[in-house]
Amino acid sequence: ILYYNLLTSGKLRSHLADIEEEAQSLFLRLLKEYAGREGVTEQLKAENQMEWVCRKNNIRSRAMEIVNDELIYT
Repeated sequence: ILYYNLLTSGKLRSHLADIEEEAQSLFLRLLKEYAGREGVTEQLKAENQMEWVCRKNNIRSRAMEIVNDELIYT
């Protein structure tokens, strides 16, 4: 129902743009927060690239799950 209401009122694009902006902001904030908390730094990247990649991918996956759960699929 929300989709049709937004579509017929002409506000669908602006609504989707707002959600996209909010999702990007939350995702980037979570990446930075988790990386800092877990010690995923440039120093780790220089010392052990494979460990850094594994940890970054794990953080990225968790952040994406949170964004999807809180903003996209609610």
